[in-house]
Amino acid sequence: METPPPHTPRTEPTEADIAAFELQLGRPPRGLRAIAHRCPCGQPDVVETAPRLPDGTPFPTTYYLTCPRAASAIGTLEANGVMKEMTERLQSDPELAAAYRAAHEDYIRRRDEIEVLAGFPSAGGMPDRVKCLHVLVAHSLAAGPGVNPLGDEAIAMLPEWWAKGPCVVPDACAAEAGSGAEEQR
Repeated sequence: METPPPHTPRTEPTEADIAAFELQLGRPPRGLRAIAHRCPCGQPDVVETAPRLPDGTPFPTTYYLTCPRAASAIGTLEANGVMKEMTERLQSDPELAAAYRAAHEDYIRRRDEIEVLAGFPSAGGMPDRVKCLHVLVAHSLAAGPGVNPLGDEAIAMLPEWWAKGPCVVPDACAAEAGSGAEEQR
């Protein structure tokens, strides 16, 4: 990708955002707190979730990638061995390892500002390995460039997933009706 998608401010989800989420993931949101990043097409592509779901179950993935096009492109990177290569670099590059540890600490700090999940790791394999590029990309998009070095690298490897327009277009009627989404937050 020539340029990464621009950093966008965190916003409260609208009914249209919730409808888009439901179309993107095929289910209603659970523990949705905010839209953490918007795709250049205007739809949410990263959501911020509560550290605990409404039933009390811990959910340490604070930043959740929702765009199916971005998720598919990231899956291709994972299938091509990018995670293994990044993990190997963490073992041999102390500067990268320190920056990645700082990303881990940033993730935990952001989650703890919402609710502390004592004893739970951050996400995506941080701070010692790369287990899930989806989480690292979501963190990079939500936090902005320069916070998660491996998330930033993965973003740079991705195609412009928004170039063909929105991945989903919620029906205006469903968005207006809310389809019971208020209770899901």
